[in-house]
Amino acid sequence: MMSTKRTRTKAGKGGTKQPTSVVTGGAGFLGSHLVDYLLGKGHKVVAVDNLVTGSVDNIAHLAGKRDLKFIEQDVTEYLFLDMGVDYVWHFASPASPVDYLELPIQTLKVGSLGTHKALGLAKHKGARFLLASTSEVYGDPLVHPQTESYWGNVNPIGLRGCYDESKRFAEALTMAYHREHGVKTRIVRIFNTYGPRMRLKDGRVVPAFVSQALRNEPLTVFGRGEQTRSFCYCADLIEGIYRLMESGCSEPVNIGNPAELTVLEFARRIIAATGSRSKISYRPLPEDDPRQRRPDIGRAREQLGWEPRVGLEEGLVKTIDYFRGRLGL
Repeated sequence: MMSTKRTRTKAGKGGTKQPTSVVTGGAGFLGSHLVDYLLGKGHKVVAVDNLVTGSVDNIAHLAGKRDLKFIEQDVTEYLFLDMGVDYVWHFASPASPVDYLELPIQTLKVGSLGTHKALGLAKHKGARFLLASTSEVYGDPLVHPQTESYWGNVNPIGLRGCYDESKRFAEALTMAYHREHGVKTRIVRIFNTYGPRMRLKDGRVVPAFVSQALRNEPLTVFGRGEQTRSFCYCADLIEGIYRLMESGCSEPVNIGNPAELTVLEFARRIIAATGSRSKISYRPLPEDDPRQRRPDIGRAREQLGWEPRVGLEEGLVKTIDYFRGRLGL
């Protein structure tokens, strides 16, 4: 049996030891923001990413940082680290409809084998583990708003099933490691999140609408646009996730913004915020597209003292500025 003895980094000022975090998916949209946040908190960070949907551009501004190590590797493969690890943040996964429809088997593998490897690393190192799960575990919900006690309404054999079920399995595996092996685990269910570093063509509504509006192209709204979403700015989300990791809560916790609006209303806000001449273009609804999505964040408020602070208007200004730069406008 391999030793679980930790090898710590040298003590810093005041005799406190520098924590070490491993972030899978560390070059992705949310993973890279988490890497930034952890470095700001004084962590040594090991970012792991196979760059299938992530990009080194997201962490290029951190080049030369002594406390950051980047490893290009698929998380479904065994990860050997000759160092102590205090936290494992498992963010690796395709996370947009375009990605997991093109990569269904890879999506299922990262949710199952990848989660198994990440949990194994946490168990071996005696580290605390956090799973980045998703509101997609609720499927097309029949309960509104969605509470953590709701078991969901998921089509396991539909086109979206590869993502939904991979995350549901990952949650079950995480709880099994918690109960069977005593691993200190946390599960965050992430609702629609937006902000800089989203990919232009990742298929999600924010980059799709913003890029179309900035080019004065028609905004593609599916169905009649009556389906609802709740959008949380990335900085708020990362703050909530960090609080969850540091908490004593092993049950799943919704992190998202409960301010709900229809997709059609959101499209109109994007047009106004960008000063675009775009019109609305209606297309048929995709299979199993959720009709409504809004988090109940009572547990996050009570146990983490967290709620979102960045309003939609403020968040969109920062996001639109980022996309203007990406499009060279």
